[in-house]
Amino acid sequence: MININIVTFLLALAAGAVRVGTPFLFVSLGECLTEKGGRINLGLEGILVAGAMTGYAVSYRTGSPWLGLLAAGGAGLLLGLLHGAVCSLPRVNDIAFGIALILLGTGLAFFLGKPFIQPQAPMLPSVQLGNWINDERVRSALNINVLFFIGVILAFLLHWGLRSTRWGLVLRLVGDHAESAQALGYRPMRVRIIATAIGGFLAGIGGAYLSLYYPGSWNEGLSSGQGLMAVALVIFARWRPLNCLWASLLFGAAGAIGPSLQAVGISTGYYLFAAAPYALTLVVMFITCRPDRTLAGAPGELSLTR
Repeated sequence: MININIVTFLLALAAGAVRVGTPFLFVSLGECLTEKGGRINLGLEGILVAGAMTGYAVSYRTGSPWLGLLAAGGAGLLLGLLHGAVCSLPRVNDIAFGIALILLGTGLAFFLGKPFIQPQAPMLPSVQLGNWINDERVRSALNINVLFFIGVILAFLLHWGLRSTRWGLVLRLVGDHAESAQALGYRPMRVRIIATAIGGFLAGIGGAYLSLYYPGSWNEGLSSGQGLMAVALVIFARWRPLNCLWASLLFGAAGAIGPSLQAVGISTGYYLFAAAPYALTLVVMFITCRPDRTLAGAPGELSLTR
């Protein structure tokens, strides 16, 4: 019985790591792209919530979760574009405006999303990889949303693109030394605005995953600070897309500990384990943020380094 419970717990934890980690993956990849250009966007929490509300509302109105997904990405792109454009103005601090963007994004989402708290919108489908297995628990664990596979492919594409393509070289050059990029004829502000907008698009997709798949509803407490944790995740991943993938799964596993214990009949301390992602954020920052390696691998133009 103990062995069965251990296997069930590990299976539930692995499945939970994928489910809970998918929005972390999209948001962290978006922020990684943004910070590679030399700009930090603390407004990801607002973008995530706005994307979740927009995706849910459009899915409910149109009956298509895929249109909702695109709308969520569009909302994230607009907010990312706003952040990029405003932070390009003289004497505008990107960290301060990022905090303002959190308030703007969440405020708009809470105000415009009130009519959609009760209605049920169509959900994004999952890929059922375990239909050939008799065990119901295993089949359930192998139901994986298609966005996870897209996120994995995207992580590898960004890893390759940042290393091996011209746009990747330009983005890294702008992020490391804007004056050199400008001397070569590139426009750093334009590059950063585009990178921030694309980062906002990916964060909006992450928000749509929350409302249209897991947990699969719209309410005002949906994100639970995942946008802000994603910024810490990018630092933990040392600004590398593939590391963002592994770190997202780690954070997802931390968030799945409580439900996984419930799957084996352990409900004591459920709310304590629900705080595991926040505790993990503190732990990894404490471990990695030592004086000799706090910002190892950080772009030279990033606000944190200047």
